[in-house]
Amino acid sequence: MSNDDAAAPAQAQRPREGSLDAPMRHPLRWREAEFYDEAAFDKEFRRVAEICHSCRRCFNLCDSFPTLFDLIDESKNESVDDLTKDDVKKVVDGCTLCDMCFMTKCPYVPPHEFNVDFPHLMLRHRAIEKKKGETKFADDQLVKTDRNGTLARPVAGLVNWATARENKTARPLINKLADIDPDAELPRFNMRTLTARARKPRQINSAAPAFGKRKVALYATCFANYNKPEIGEAALAVLAKNGVDAKVVYPACCGMPELEQGNLEKVAKNAAKVSKALRPLVDEGYTIMGLTPSCSLMLKFEWPLILPEDENVKALSAATMDFDEFFVDLAKKEGLAEGLKPVKGGVTLHISCHSRAQNIGQKSTELLKLIPDTELTVIERCSGHGGSWGVKKAHHETALKVGRPVASKALQVHNAFIVSTCPLACDHIRTGVDRLEEGAAPARSWHPIEIFAKAYGL
Repeated sequence: MSNDDAAAPAQAQRPREGSLDAPMRHPLRWREAEFYDEAAFDKEFRRVAEICHSCRRCFNLCDSFPTLFDLIDESKNESVDDLTKDDVKKVVDGCTLCDMCFMTKCPYVPPHEFNVDFPHLMLRHRAIEKKKGETKFADDQLVKTDRNGTLARPVAGLVNWATARENKTARPLINKLADIDPDAELPRFNMRTLTARARKPRQINSAAPAFGKRKVALYATCFANYNKPEIGEAALAVLAKNGVDAKVVYPACCGMPELEQGNLEKVAKNAAKVSKALRPLVDEGYTIMGLTPSCSLMLKFEWPLILPEDENVKALSAATMDFDEFFVDLAKKEGLAEGLKPVKGGVTLHISCHSRAQNIGQKSTELLKLIPDTELTVIERCSGHGGSWGVKKAHHETALKVGRPVASKALQVHNAFIVSTCPLACDHIRTGVDRLEEGAAPARSWHPIEIFAKAYGL
């Protein structure tokens, strides 16, 4: 045996600075008592904070990291040991659970021995707060999307009037009761849900290359079902154009809004309910298509970490594709129907954090590049919105600050369409554009599949 051969195993076992391995995540141990033990959390937080403080690669991602670094640098001993419970709370409150530190920046995520998962550590703190009953009442009510959507639907016009930013009568009261920032754009509601609209018969293009070759169940998501069913209608129209007669399914919300509040028990209940309802379709060979990346991310990655033993969750995770991921796959394997025309005026496409966190590449970019002779500007950076986080009075200005580079780029190119894989992020970007130059943002926001449908003339 040569000296090199003898040295190889020892060299392979040496600790490395950073990691070249693909990130992996451990299941959340949310059903164990230690998960909610405050002393255990505090010890883990300070361990991770020390690693982050010595690295600082993630300083420009969100408000959590500069807050953490400033608190340590300005402390008496410049040490994580100086951090108070209030300091820790400030760091946690700055996190939007976007996962970008885990996916794109941190060199110490598992399987590295440092085992850093900053977003799930922040989630653990919120779960502790939830268990202690410290979640604010307004925050708790804001994320009950199925209840809110059901109640708002019959009186959608009245609700939209009351929640509009320009309403100087009702909106100030809503802002006060729910701690909403006056400048924040709130989702509008619709009287006809996507599930109701989908009952209308669709003409399936039998001449399309993919006719009869794909089985799709469109997971409506709470946002597309209650707030913007036009997204789902556009997806159904494009599917029909390409020979696919899709079902629309919506057993319940994916639970992402509840995840933001640390309500893991509620997320687990929704995961069990939805996966059980959709399992027969999965077994029949259906692809489950998500319309918004946050929801696809939950079905693919978060649910299996919350209910790792649930076979329905495992099966659903493997069968789920994001909308753009599906259509790009369709284009490559079966081919698309003819008829795509240029979209005039140019498109500014924002790739949301939860699209990036799925680790599927820029699928919406690939999708929109299939439209001929259309100017496309792509922005792959956090919008700063963070779901319900970005509309809160305490965070809205920070959300705009984080998203300012996105808004600045959108204003600079000044395309006719501002598009995002995340509809809420798109409205937030429009707010940021108008903040930079009043009246400069397009009148409405767009989803990539709406642009694709527009290119088909649908």
